[in-house]
Formats: sequence, structure tokens, C-alpha cells
Amino acid sequence: MGSSLHALYPFHLTLSNRGLPSLVVDTAELVHYLDQTLDQNAIIIAVSQSGKSAEMVRLLQLAKGRAPVLAITNTADSPLAINSAAHILIQAGVESTVSCKTYLATLIALEWLSAIICEADLSETRAELNKAIPAVESYLADWREHVAAFGTVLDGIRQFFVIGRGPSLAAALTGGLILKESTRSAAEGMSSAAFRHGPWETLGAHIFVLILEGDNKTRALNRAMGADIRAAGGFSALVSPDADIAALRIPAVDGAIRPILEMLPIQMLTLAIAARLGKEAGRFELATKVTDIE
Repeated sequence: MGSSLHALYPFHLTLSNRGLPSLVVDTAELVHYLDQTLDQNAIIIAVSQSGKSAEMVRLLQLAKGRAPVLAITNTADSPLAINSAAHILIQAGVESTVSCKTYLATLIALEWLSAIICEADLSETRAELNKAIPAVESYLADWREHVAAFGTVLDGIRQFFVIGRGPSLAAALTGGLILKESTRSAAEGMSSAAFRHGPWETLGAHIFVLILEGDNKTRALNRAMGADIRAAGGFSALVSPDADIAALRIPAVDGAIRPILEMLPIQMLTLAIAARLGKEAGRFELATKVTDIE
């Protein structure tokens, strides 16, 4: 659920494009409304940072003896890790607030798992994933400047949208989530195409639409979206290698690590918004890190 669910979307696209049927569904819906899909013909890929949320514990009870569970978690002694048929530990370390390290590490773990399932060349996959390390280090080396770069951009902004397509949709959905969690601001993540169906009517000077440029398949569509938003009176900014705002400029990469890098400017945005509001980014006041009530 939450960012753990969104991280599965690129994995789902890879499996589907290889002819392997997959279903992405949040755990609450699975245990209450799709439990009949749990049988020996299915494998459950269960993703949870804590491995002990209320819905995940219920899923483990329902799946026992019906469908094998392959877990991806950050917690070795969690119910999910202990009761799964196999598990991958992402080893992201302690996550104190919203999902940052754990989300990015989950994307990498899922890319590795998809390469195994699809029988890809693992040496090539490893080489591709290793590119993320210097790219992330390079961007975060200037994180203070990135936060400051938003400057007056945020003046008058009261609502945020993060939009993208394809693998970048994972970053868009997670971006909308962490903007809410980190800054308690009105924010939403969605597909670029869906933004034209309804949310378009909300456009105005108080709306900030952050567009993830994405890959070659839909890059032109996303760029055109930005121009249309500005023409309609909204404010849009593009996350791309040639972005106008320095904080939104990411290394020119495609493939598996693009959704990883796309999250970094969104994280910087949460720091900038929180600073303007006089809040501590990511400090929970009402929610808890682990949701133990359905």
C-alpha cells in the first residue's frame, strides 16, 4: 500500500510486456475483495517496508496454504519476512519518516527480481542499476542549492499535482503521497493523461503541476502537456535533464533508474514547501510510520 504499491508499477509493466500476467492491487482490496485469486497458480509479490502493517498480516493469514508469498521488505524479523516462502531484504537502514531510502531501494530490488523472472542478463541488469549510485550522489551533492532553487516559484501556490506516464507513473503517485505526508499540503499524483479528465478544470495560478518528462514513448506528450497547462493559466515545471529549474534537472538516463532519479526533485520540493510553511518536513503529527489498524 502507499509507496510500496506504487513501486510495483514498473515491475508490473516489465512482466506484462514479457507476456507474464500480473495484477497490481493494494493489500486491503486483495484481502477483502480479491481473495479468490489466491491459489497455487499465483505468486504473491508482497512489498512492505515494515513487513508488519495490519493488512499485510491479514494477507499472510489468508495466503497460508493457498499461494506462495515472495516478500520484499526492510525488516528481517517482520511477520512478512518470517512467513514468506522467500524474501529479499532491501537493507535500506532505518527510515524515520516518509519513505525515501526504502522506496528507492525497493525499486532496485524489484528491477533485480524482474530480471530473474524474465531470465534477463543479470550482469547487464547489475551494470544498469549501478549507474544509479553516481547519478544519485551527483544530484544530492547540491541538495541545499536544489531546495533554494525553488525560491519564489512557490509564491501563491496552494495545491500540487505530480503527473507522469509509464514507469514514471510510480514516481508521480509516490510524489503526490509524500508531498501530503511531508508537508500536509494538498497534493495528488496521477497519470498525465488522467489530468486532462477533471483536474484540468481546477487550473489556475495557485496550482503547481510537476510533470515527469519520462521516456521516449510519451516524452513529447508530456512536454506538450506543460505548454497547455501554462496556456490555461496554471504553472507547470518539467523534471528532465534540461529543466529550467536547477532542482528539477536530473542526469540524462533512461531505463530502470529513471524512476529512481525522478523522485529526488520531488523530495527536494517537500523540503522547500515545509521550509516556507515553517514545518519540519516528514514529521508525523497524526499518522504513524507503521499502520497497525485496518
